[in-house]
Amino acid sequence: MPAGWTSAHPRADRAHDLADRLRGQILAGKLAVGARLDEAVLVRDFEASRNTVREALQLLSQQGLIDRKRGAGTTVASAKYGHGLDRLAGLAETLAGYGTVRNRVLVAESIARLPDQVAAQLEIDPTAGGVRLERLRFINDEPLSYDVSYLTYEVGEPLLAADLAGSDVFALIEQTTGTRLGRAEITVHAAVAEPHVAELLDLPDGAAIFTIERLTRLDDGMAVDSEVLQIRADRFALQAVVHRDHRADPL
Repeated sequence: MPAGWTSAHPRADRAHDLADRLRGQILAGKLAVGARLDEAVLVRDFEASRNTVREALQLLSQQGLIDRKRGAGTTVASAKYGHGLDRLAGLAETLAGYGTVRNRVLVAESIARLPDQVAAQLEIDPTAGGVRLERLRFINDEPLSYDVSYLTYEVGEPLLAADLAGSDVFALIEQTTGTRLGRAEITVHAAVAEPHVAELLDLPDGAAIFTIERLTRLDDGMAVDSEVLQIRADRFALQAVVHRDHRADPL
């Protein structure tokens, strides 16, 4: 039995104890990314019941530290992908340094009427219509995010003939309009993936995700892209460098 291990608690407590020990090994690098966690080996090494081991692994899976896939077993999860909040960049642009990024285009269509809330964000009448895009984003062949975008008709229509599977929408907007993007208003919150989103992202029911709501404007301030990105929280980290405002500093 590993030193420091105790099994004198109820099963739920023992599962948490085991999860804590395994978490420590993962974070310390003693269990490398991709290392296989075999239930039978854990039962033997920790002298725990199979149910205790399964509950501990479920806890680690919910925390994004391990991957559990039917037919492939349980392995230590890869590191999270970082996305900075200190500059305006598309998700594909940000992820390019982490591996192969590709999009699966689920919907790309012109619509005659925009949802009222979206039209209000884009500062146009709903009957002006627009373009709706739905994309499933993969990195290194693993699903990472499900993105839904509404664009103004003038900006979005030329994109329907573009390479939406292989290109970043931000780059396409700048290419087709000849105008740089200027700024975006962003809201980030935690959510539980709805069943159809969990299925698309290969997540268990009730898994946590990041939801990013972003309204992007051209350099002249015109709103052109209202989007919602639903991103796997176990694969993603939001990062920023912030500076203290010393204008009111009494020193």
